[in-house]
Amino acid sequence: MKKEKEMINNLYILRAEKRWTQKYVADQLNVTRQTIHSLESNKYNPSLKLAFEISLLFDKKIEDIFKYERKDED
Repeated sequence: MKKEKEMINNLYILRAEKRWTQKYVADQLNVTRQTIHSLESNKYNPSLKLAFEISLLFDKKIEDIFKYERKDED
């Protein structure tokens, strides 16, 4: 059995709770809206700097936004 590792996040939920658009979040972080979309769909892992900036924007700890999980594969 191979162990895969995957980073997941709850950025979409946090953004929805604040009723912020992807564009608004992108503008606050100086990234593109496509970057926010890719983060929310777990297609892109942020740099450490971007992860810290996201945590500051949402006033949350990084580990409250991003989770690193192992997946078991056959």
